[in-house]
Amino acid sequence: MRAIGFLAGFVLLAACGSVPANPASPASGVRYQADLTVLSDAGHGPQLCWEVQTSAPPQCAGPDIVGWDWSAVEHTEERGTRWGRYHVVGTWDGARLTLTEPPGPVDPDAERGEETDLRSSCTAPPGGWRPVDPAKATEKAMRAAIRRAERLDGHAATWLDQSYLDTVDGFDLDDPDSVERYGNDSKRLVLNLLFTGDPTRHEAAIRELWGGALCLGRAERSAAELAEATKRAEKEITDRVYVVTDGRAGRVEIGLWVATPERQREANRRYGEGVVVLRGLLQPVTG
Repeated sequence: MRAIGFLAGFVLLAACGSVPANPASPASGVRYQADLTVLSDAGHGPQLCWEVQTSAPPQCAGPDIVGWDWSAVEHTEERGTRWGRYHVVGTWDGARLTLTEPPGPVDPDAERGEETDLRSSCTAPPGGWRPVDPAKATEKAMRAAIRRAERLDGHAATWLDQSYLDTVDGFDLDDPDSVERYGNDSKRLVLNLLFTGDPTRHEAAIRELWGGALCLGRAERSAAELAEATKRAEKEITDRVYVVTDGRAGRVEIGLWVATPERQREANRRYGEGVVVLRGLLQPVTG
């Protein structure tokens, strides 16, 4: 299920494409793999890219990839810039990837990516979700309720469950007219709010404004706690590639080119168990 319209308080994304001066090096000889863009231009040779600027030609920067041969792969070229997406395998010395086998095509499943599950964390009541006060089940009321929720003690996350769209005959996510007609029906969607502690303590305050379907859930960490952890991690983990603060999962996810178990243990020690989760863009080759 993909959200139509707006999604509040779920993720905060901040990307950093710089390569650190002295990143931690994994064990020698370990091979890593990934499906990524490789790009070279007048300013640099072939480099791995996590984010690509959609200019003409595109631009990106990342760690160098050693042993690359553009004549051996299909690619696009425009005004001296060459690029393409490939499955790459090689060894990592802490700053660059050295190919150990020819690049190949990307995994189609990986290209599609993962869709965020935005279904409600609450069980639907008998008869299904419906407004308790249709007069207050409007988009204006919903926005007001969200603003209030974000100011309440312990607020962690806000999102909309629009799974009712799965039952709408003729709905097409890729059709703007269909989205305009069926999407964001405030009388059918479910407003989901997470708070630390007992979430029902805030129900009366939310119901003063919102009469539509409502799910209140418990969170392990508040948005304020995660914001503080994010601020610290962004300052201290200088070789990060991206940062995502996920209020629903109660964690900060940080992307690194290589995330070793040792670095995850250090993150657990610094920020608390499971608060900051490191994800390697390059994954060890197994088997």
